[in-house]
Amino acid sequence: MNGLKGIHHVTAITSSAEKNYDFFTNVLGMRLVKKTVNQDDIQTYHLFFADDKGSAGTDMTFFDFPGIPKGQHGTDEISKTSFRVPSDAALDYWVRRFDRLGVQHTGIKPLFGKQTLSFVDFDDQQYQLISDEHNVGVESGTPWQKGPIPLEYAITGLGPVFVRVSDVEFFKEVLTKVLMFKQIAQEDSLYLFEVGEGGNGAQVVVEHNVILPRAQQGYGTVHHAAFRVEDRSVLKEWIGRLDSYKFPNSGYVDRFFFESLYARVAPQILFEFATDGPGFMGDEPYETLGEKLSLPPFLESKREQIEKMVRPINTVRSTIAYVKE
Repeated sequence: MNGLKGIHHVTAITSSAEKNYDFFTNVLGMRLVKKTVNQDDIQTYHLFFADDKGSAGTDMTFFDFPGIPKGQHGTDEISKTSFRVPSDAALDYWVRRFDRLGVQHTGIKPLFGKQTLSFVDFDDQQYQLISDEHNVGVESGTPWQKGPIPLEYAITGLGPVFVRVSDVEFFKEVLTKVLMFKQIAQEDSLYLFEVGEGGNGAQVVVEHNVILPRAQQGYGTVHHAAFRVEDRSVLKEWIGRLDSYKFPNSGYVDRFFFESLYARVAPQILFEFATDGPGFMGDEPYETLGEKLSLPPFLESKREQIEKMVRPINTVRSTIAYVKE
């Protein structure tokens, strides 16, 4: 059985694709590598922010479902997304940047031997930066070369995904027995698991919490987290594995940019399994990634209809010379 390679992407829900684009581009300095629509709800934007080349394991993506209410954080949710930065010194830079730009944060705190900095966006979406200074394992990506962040401090990919659950013993069994993670540490009510080569790019932090009410999905919350598999043949192995454990799942889904499988692995916890390729370079040149509305071939015939439903968002950046500050 071919195991999972690490984190592939995290998909969350935003109240505003425009504000989301501004925050990730101009505050976090991540590159918009694809502006498309939710393939199951074509009136909804789907934005992909990643490293310079749109590498698997670096992208945070967002839906902006029209009219969706604000989500409520609680237990039984994917509660926080991490982004990797190169060093502890980078976190000092980000504290200064967040203070200057008015981004709410907690200050730098240690967690499982790494330095971290938690912060929120305009929707109260929960994030953290994590230092790769003492990290080994899955390699990170390449910072956005032409973005506003000095390259030595810039975000390079995704770090540990946080999951808060009420039934921690069940979820630990899912991670270890079904998904082949291993538990490597515990701090109070937090359990650290990793898979594949391990390290920041292949870890899940599980929080046991029976005090908070059950989370409610909406804008400001995570929709699902995805994990990397090598290719379609491995994806099919995972379909068989989930079937053998009687986990309801989507079966094979072709998302054009990658191939996928979805499974509800615990109450309100949706995981995706996604192939590393083909990636985001197939239909747009590197220089102008994410600047036009990109549609997979099976939606191209509906382009006129879709463009009338989604309002235009100006995402042209190839003509902008960002000052690194």
